Amino acid sequence: MKNLPPEALLLGKVAFLLAASWLAYWLTRRTLIVFIQRLAERSRTDIDDLLVQHGVFSALAYLVPLSVLYYGSLFVPQVRAPVVKAVEILLAPVAALIVNRGLSVALALYNRLPFARRHPIRGYVQILKFLVWLAAGIVAVCTLLDRSPWGILSGLGALSAVVILVFRNTILSFVASVQIISQDLIRIGDWIEAPQFGADGEVVEMTLYNVLVQNWDKTIVSIPTYRLMEESFKNWRGMERSGGRRIKRHLLVDQSSVKFVDDELLERLRRIHLLRDYLDRKLREIEDYNRRMGIDAGASPLNGRRLTNLGTFRVYVEEYLRAHPMIRKDMTLMVRHLQPTAEGLPLEVYCFVADTRWVPYEKVQADIFDHIIAAAPEFELRIFQKPTGFDLKEALSGKCSTKKYSEN
Repeated sequence: MKNLPPEALLLGKVAFLLAASWLAYWLTRRTLIVFIQRLAERSRTDIDDLLVQHGVFSALAYLVPLSVLYYGSLFVPQVRAPVVKAVEILLAPVAALIVNRGLSVALALYNRLPFARRHPIRGYVQILKFLVWLAAGIVAVCTLLDRSPWGILSGLGALSAVVILVFRNTILSFVASVQIISQDLIRIGDWIEAPQFGADGEVVEMTLYNVLVQNWDKTIVSIPTYRLMEESFKNWRGMERSGGRRIKRHLLVDQSSVKFVDDELLERLRRIHLLRDYLDRKLREIEDYNRRMGIDAGASPLNGRRLTNLGTFRVYVEEYLRAHPMIRKDMTLMVRHLQPTAEGLPLEVYCFVADTRWVPYEKVQADIFDHIIAAAPEFELRIFQKPTGFDLKEALSGKCSTKKYSEN
């Protein structure tokens, strides 16, 4: 080797140094990292499992070839200066990678805490990761240019307007994330509804830049965090915490079927156990009133006070709801009339179901309205619906079906 030219000898040393560095990295990944992963699988604690899962040990492996280059350059003094500079430049992103993966482990540990769903910090961790990468980039550039980091930072201050423009969404998202977390507006697992974004489902993830909502049809909607604060949205958490889910639905009653209760209908209604006490009490009240006021109720149906089939039906629906085991009695419960429309008189049911889950709630609501619709004819009331083809066919054929009420 003494007969080799100096340039070839130097080139051979540099190639050997690079090969040794690559071999050290390969051996570290194939032996040491694999050995550490096996130890992590056998250990009782799961912190080391998270370190392996998020690649902390894999990131640490990059320090081995850099160390080989740094200390191996002592034997090649001709290239030591550029090698050391290259190692110092590469050390900044490697350190940033290690720190960022360590932050991912810390975030995973935090998410296991009971209050993590109420106060998510993923957005803050993302900002911290961004700052770490930014600092690593500044250090690498300063090392390359042999300049102080303060010089570059002062130059960035002069370009603050450009920086704000470039990172506008990041700044807005950060402010929105602070508002959401500090005011406890949204948590992971909340059911939110934002029609303008096509979102109606459960919040599955909250990051710095967006909020991911899994709709009930299993589609995923990504909403920018700052847009969520600019627009309005509905959070159903209050309903879930209250333990009652509201029913607010009405039926349209044909107003021409509303009438005073006659003796025949009254006798039939007395057989309904939910109305028996009400009818006895109400009839005594009406009779006392008419007698006290000297009103001859038999002279005209309009004299004095009388029961109507719609009013009695409304009371029956209320009593039915109060007797229902799945309706909250300690929350608002009423059956009321709304403004009459061209289609009929809306009779609205307003109450709260004790089970806030979607499927049980819908079943209870359906059972209630099934019963109300089936019970209306017993009060000689008709539920309005627009004529169908079957109705037209019956009318044209001259067949008119009428329901007759007979005492059983």
